Amino acid sequence: MTSSNGAVRGALTRREFLGAATALAGVACAARAPAGARTPARDAADRGGSVELGFSTLGCPNWSWDEVLSFAAAHGFATLELRGLLADMDLTRRPEFATDRLDSTRRQLAERRLRVSSLGASAGMHEMEPAKRAAAMAEARRFVDLAAALRAPYVRVFGDRYVAGVPRDEMLAHIARGLRELGDHAHRRGVTVLVESHGDFTDSASLRELIERASSPAVALLWDAHHTFVAGKEQPEQTVRELGRWIRHTHLKDSVPAGADRRYVLTGTGEVPVQRQVQALVASGYTGAFSFEWEKRWHPEIEEPEIAIAHYARVMREYVRDARR
Repeated sequence: MTSSNGAVRGALTRREFLGAATALAGVACAARAPAGARTPARDAADRGGSVELGFSTLGCPNWSWDEVLSFAAAHGFATLELRGLLADMDLTRRPEFATDRLDSTRRQLAERRLRVSSLGASAGMHEMEPAKRAAAMAEARRFVDLAAALRAPYVRVFGDRYVAGVPRDEMLAHIARGLRELGDHAHRRGVTVLVESHGDFTDSASLRELIERASSPAVALLWDAHHTFVAGKEQPEQTVRELGRWIRHTHLKDSVPAGADRRYVLTGTGEVPVQRQVQALVASGYTGAFSFEWEKRWHPEIEEPEIAIAHYARVMREYVRDARR
């Protein structure tokens, strides 16, 4: 069976997915094996060296928490980026992350040698209406508190837009003030707030100005390398050179032009220089996760997650291995 992008799908049914996860139970139990014991997942990870590969749950919107964990362990991932789960985008309302379930949830992660790299909030710091601004700040604070409880280092928020009719300097000051306030809240909890390269803030100059205005030790950057490239064809070496000191987390993905828009494709099959992005990060000394943001929740027509995420793991290990030579 062939997808709209021409890639062979071989898509799995839900029953087939669960069957595969069961067959790979030994992989999912890797954390219970003695240190140094060989498992398929560890062998796969070791072929790329100590690679902090991760993926966002944005890419698997129909998977349960158990399915996410099983798939990640089976394919040798080290991190998970939580951006919604099933029908819920507000992670703080999910039962898996309720106070009385947190110990169990942390144990599930530890048993699979997984950690949560980041939580993705929807909060935009550009909101000017008082009610919307208060809601965005409240959401971001809830996510920071959950990140601290999960021992996750980062929470992503958006800049995100220049509001029509608001002078640029006033807009930047407003966004930076929100980031600084969140940074103060996060710093006390051992968490860092990351502003993503997204919306009207994708180029190095704008992002640098925004982060410098925020002027907080607990505010840094999530580099969505795809957005930075496709928005203005900014080359990855330039981005990392100018912003590398603030990059703590990444979103990586590939795409091709589709009329006036873009279509996401399997990693390495499009025109986004993903391999060069990885090379620039490795050369800079980046130690964060290489996180795959497959936007399946927003684009249901793209490749199924069990295909795209597994493909990403294979390709990314090669990219990181080559970059480290």
